[in-house]
Amino acid sequence: MGIISWIVLGLLAGAIAKILLPGRDPGGLIGTTLIGIAGAFTGGWLSAKFLDRPIQNQFFDLATWGAAIGGSLVLLIAYRILFGNSRD
Repeated sequence: MGIISWIVLGLLAGAIAKILLPGRDPGGLIGTTLIGIAGAFTGGWLSAKFLDRPIQNQFFDLATWGAAIGGSLVLLIAYRILFGNSRD
């Protein structure tokens, strides 16, 4: 997959992570979107590095989507823990 595909995957993974983890985010929509993109890259890298799961060339690979959504959830939770009270 190219870099544009990973960005699109990250946008969608961030939206799915936001649906799975509702609530107010410190960064709003833009912050959540950037976290989704970073989560897709992080999840894909961790999957390839530690789970011995190579990154697939297909956009609709279930394992790639799972890694991207999982990475987005982890980063969203960490972001909320670190900066959760900044919008109060």
